[in-house]
Amino acid sequence: MHAFVWLIPLKSLDADGRAIQLGEAAQLELAPGQSDFVGDPLRMMLTGLAEESRFPYIVESEGRAVGVLTLQLGAARLAGWADDQSAWLLRGFLIRREDQGRGLGTLAARAAFREAERLSARLGGGETGVVLSVNEGNPTGQAAYRKAGFLDQGPYPGGSAGPQRTMYRAFDR
Repeated sequence: MHAFVWLIPLKSLDADGRAIQLGEAAQLELAPGQSDFVGDPLRMMLTGLAEESRFPYIVESEGRAVGVLTLQLGAARLAGWADDQSAWLLRGFLIRREDQGRGLGTLAARAAFREAERLSARLGGGETGVVLSVNEGNPTGQAAYRKAGFLDQGPYPGGSAGPQRTMYRAFDR
């Protein structure tokens, strides 16, 4: 695999840069059935910009947007975690249809993990890692997260799209 990804932090961009990146998010096309697992990319990014606890990112590879993701503080229970404060929540993560199967999901999950670790250090939070939930009917997503170092923590019956698996990766502190 020779691909690389960069996370473009929407909250760090000026108005023009943000508008360009939001335009890119609006053009992301989901694979059939993918909308069962994730929401509308543009709406997710706009929600992330509006909430202080969320940090929305455009996933870029080869000079173009290939996906989106959000890191969120104080919401880990949404992924079946025991508490809200000890872990970042990785949510709203998707790679567009035409770029799936190239390993970009794994690379982006690793990059999100590293970014959460940097944010914790910068913000002085006590988070110990990153948690997410992935639908049990999404074995490709589960495999990508495992390749990115996330460990299956068991079933989580929540989630609007049915049963989930909670996955977690601890920081290397």
